[in-house]
Amino acid sequence: MANRVDFLGTYVRRIIDDEIDELFAQLPALLLDGPKGVGKTATATQRCRSIRRLDVASEREIVQADPAIIGRDPSPLLIDEWQRVPAVFDAVRRLVDDDPTGGHFLLTGSASSTQTHSGAGRITTLRLRPLCLSERCPPEHGVSFRSLLTGTAAIEGRTDLTLADYTEEIVAGGFPGMRRLDGRPRDRQLDSYIERIVDHDLPEAGFNVRRPATVLAWLRAYAAATATTTSWDKIRNAATSGIDDKPARTTTQPYIELLTALRILDPIPAWVPSNNHLNALTGAPKHHLADPALAARLVRASATQLLTGVSPSTSVPRDGTFLGSLFESLAALSVRTLAQSRDARVSHLRTKGGRHEVDFIVEADGGLVAIEVKLSAAVNDTHVSHLRWLRNELGDDCIDSVVLNTGPEAYRRPDGIAVIPLALLVP
Repeated sequence: MANRVDFLGTYVRRIIDDEIDELFAQLPALLLDGPKGVGKTATATQRCRSIRRLDVASEREIVQADPAIIGRDPSPLLIDEWQRVPAVFDAVRRLVDDDPTGGHFLLTGSASSTQTHSGAGRITTLRLRPLCLSERCPPEHGVSFRSLLTGTAAIEGRTDLTLADYTEEIVAGGFPGMRRLDGRPRDRQLDSYIERIVDHDLPEAGFNVRRPATVLAWLRAYAAATATTTSWDKIRNAATSGIDDKPARTTTQPYIELLTALRILDPIPAWVPSNNHLNALTGAPKHHLADPALAARLVRASATQLLTGVSPSTSVPRDGTFLGSLFESLAALSVRTLAQSRDARVSHLRTKGGRHEVDFIVEADGGLVAIEVKLSAAVNDTHVSHLRWLRNELGDDCIDSVVLNTGPEAYRRPDGIAVIPLALLVP
């Protein structure tokens, strides 16, 4: 397997670091937003002279008493876990109004839907997700995502990663602090992460969790629906299979809203094209958790089980294997991280009735790139039929068409569609 990066030693730059450095040079305040454990604090600390850690009681008490005190700290100032003292957000806005030059404040935390502050024009939000595949296992030579968006990509390169390696990366996850773990210690750490969401994070966000087991059952059903557009009602029914007295929608809706606000749910929205000749598209999101490792752990699927075709016991309709869905989720993590670095938007396409589907539509200023994900080392004509259809519909607006797969080498098919092993997709 390709060499893995050690994220537990000295700081290793990530894809988002270039974006932060470019923006922070001119913008006064940046908010790094993402689920817990993705490295927000470590990333922000690299460029700050002083820190206010609001998860520390003594620090929090001082700032609660006088939020404006942060104006005395040497800048750049990191305000860690800002949501613990929401008034600090307003203090930052006022200080930015007084001095709008770049490089003053970095805020980190996971937002809550109960906090309605707007930093428009003052505080710029950047999403930080778990480590994508190229950050964990950078190839020597890859296919540039940036060049895909400009239609100039050289589709070449080889990788040693096998299906077993991809599966291991799915269950290993992209949380930097867990990268050194494997086996039972990693499983226990993931279990603890999931339990803390229910026992701590949701209550802290203002949701009274009366029945933790019900929330966990809902999360397991959502995990089983990874990479599908399964309706919320079907997820609810799957979570309460065999129970006559099912929770009402008004009970489960707060799960969706708060878990999305905490960035645990990370759905891909449906594509809304600017032209109107593709008007028979569904508006349902495609379900993904913040990291496919969470989905695998929620349904208790190990790498060995996934490779033997094990599916979740929770009944959720899907096309293909559960491993294929998790591989698509790993691809989604990589594509979204790379797209953000290029100010591109990611959505999915599905026509009503499911006649045509494309996993990712990546929209940039010059057009779009259509991407399909296949858990296969070889790509045949059936695998690219939806890409061909979309290319014919869009014409020149389709910059490139790509299949991400588990094969050993990148190449371009005679029909012009690029085949790229996921491990070779780089910034």
